[in-house]
Amino acid sequence: MRCILVVLSALVAVHADVYMHNPRGSNNRLNEQSANRQNANRVFDSQNNNRGGYNVGDSTDQAANNEDQQYRMKYFMSSNIKQFTDEAGELTGEGVSEMMVEWTNQHGCGGSEDADPHKLNCNIVIQYMCQEDVDSATGDQDTLRNGANTQTQNHNRIQNLDESQNTAQNRKNNAVQQNRVLQENWDWYDKCYNRERNAGLFTADQNLNENNGNGYSSAIYTRQNPNGNRRGYECPEERDYYPYWHPSPWVDAVVMVNDLSECNYYRNESYNVKEKYECVEYYDNGDRKHWSRWNNEEDCTDNDGDWLAFTNYLEKHPDDLNEAQCAAASGDGNTYVWGIAEGEQDPSCLLALDPPDCMQAPWTRVNHNGNARGGEASRYTMTLPNFPSGNQMRCVTRLRYNITTDDYDPLTTDSSQNQDIATGVQSPVQQNPYVDVAADHQPLRLAINTAQFGRTFQDRSHLFKLMPRPESAEMEAARIFNLNVRGKRGNIVQTYPAVEYDFIPNDLNITAGDLVHMQWTGSNTHNNGNPGGDGQTGDAGEGRGGTDRSNIVQVMSRNDNYPIPIENSDMWNNAEVMWMYNGDTNIDAMDLAVNVASSGYYECLEAATCAGESAENKNQLNNQLDNAPASYEGALVKFAPGEFHYIGSRNNNFSNRSQKGSIRITPNQNK
Repeated sequence: MRCILVVLSALVAVHADVYMHNPRGSNNRLNEQSANRQNANRVFDSQNNNRGGYNVGDSTDQAANNEDQQYRMKYFMSSNIKQFTDEAGELTGEGVSEMMVEWTNQHGCGGSEDADPHKLNCNIVIQYMCQEDVDSATGDQDTLRNGANTQTQNHNRIQNLDESQNTAQNRKNNAVQQNRVLQENWDWYDKCYNRERNAGLFTADQNLNENNGNGYSSAIYTRQNPNGNRRGYECPEERDYYPYWHPSPWVDAVVMVNDLSECNYYRNESYNVKEKYECVEYYDNGDRKHWSRWNNEEDCTDNDGDWLAFTNYLEKHPDDLNEAQCAAASGDGNTYVWGIAEGEQDPSCLLALDPPDCMQAPWTRVNHNGNARGGEASRYTMTLPNFPSGNQMRCVTRLRYNITTDDYDPLTTDSSQNQDIATGVQSPVQQNPYVDVAADHQPLRLAINTAQFGRTFQDRSHLFKLMPRPESAEMEAARIFNLNVRGKRGNIVQTYPAVEYDFIPNDLNITAGDLVHMQWTGSNTHNNGNPGGDGQTGDAGEGRGGTDRSNIVQVMSRNDNYPIPIENSDMWNNAEVMWMYNGDTNIDAMDLAVNVASSGYYECLEAATCAGESAENKNQLNNQLDNAPASYEGALVKFAPGEFHYIGSRNNNFSNRSQKGSIRITPNQNK
């Protein structure tokens, strides 16, 4: 087996945790009533504490019995923002749709080694994966889905390296279950299982399994996963090393670094912009196999494979273009390239991606799974992509937290420094070593696990949808801000390492003409019961046990806890509804206030307006929102200039928890 001497910024990544709070990170949870997650291997390897994470959203006031009854957050796409530039050619910000990603990490991050040194090196990588939405909640064998139970998808390894196409398909058919979560697909994991591992990677003194059942060590074995344990259909080698040398189904949104001088490296090495190669072999009928054993060009071609370049992309051109037509299709800020998509055989016309953002990582202190400097959790404002097809997409977000020390250089340490007693090579880090520090050479033992000395943690969202904007010139140019709710049922100890309820963002400062999409999701099974692991169980809070509920009612100031009577509320006066979940944008201020205050339980106040969905005709709303839906699809609103403050009436409990927010709309001086 030949090695590929590629230096992969180890984000080779000591034990810490990372938890995503917006969009809600699952930490492999689905709908458990327990404080602990039920299956840490459900879909991905988080390496996190079992208590973290949020349940999938429910659409109604009852727990979902199947995936159709779950709620998926819905965000509007950005427009083609590259068409909006100023005289200097700089983007104006028009057409952007922003989603705030928020997380906490336990072992610290941020700071530059020269000006603001920290106790470790850290990178944060935020990625996403999208595919065109389908009518069915579960779709087919390759469709992204949350699943309806907490079991892991199945996988049966190949028994014969010369298996037929039908045998391979039967293995897939027998493995993939429609009622289980799916992010990376079966083909992705199976090719990882069958592909030789990259022997150029640093593995320290770890003894990796040398036989995947077919006589060789494959990409499922890494320094952090030496026994090849499986989590969902995630490929361990891809998970543990970034940037990865092989094509991947993920799109990079941002890389947050300690040292800004590393940005050029990450932007240039990202699969967003750099082709990655893979060996492609074929069945007798000419169809490509989804996997190959070979991980380098020489072995590939020696075994009758093609060493092909693959191109990452946002979506394919809607028309079946040839290469020349594809080259001519670019324009209006969209660049199309001719390339082969991951998992496919023939080239097609692909919408090219931009390099990822790159910036300084937020500073957080070590051994504190809490806020960054400034008193807020770590945040990144993500510009949601634009899909020119206008098709609705289903997506998932992934946050990777990679930490190393200076005991070895993560950018230059490779397989040449792996422990090899026979040749006299000693790894720069040793498992639980003894060191002499006293004059009489009294040894002390250090706590070093070389599988964790340099480590990657991650969290992922549940599925969400990206929707095309309503068609109009105004909507095309409008900036959209998403106003969501983070947190879950319980007090600060019961929810930890998740968080209690709050609006996100808490302070929203926008300009007249900007749009706000108010939307939230919650679960009916956040009981935080046993088993509770090493934390406190229980679901302290208001209303029916285990249930999340939120709403918005106006208050005079952030210091107030009594809402303004709806008839005196001015927050909704002269507000224009651009989109509403029920399709009715002709809604007056009073009805909008009632709708948001009831979390969508009432659509309006009077029966003459909305008949059976009105406060006049519908069964009375429980005063703690128990019979309101756990999730609110919301409204896209253009507010009049002013400053408004609001609370969540159920969860705002002075001296226990605060759920308050403010929105400030300044006049647009350019209009």
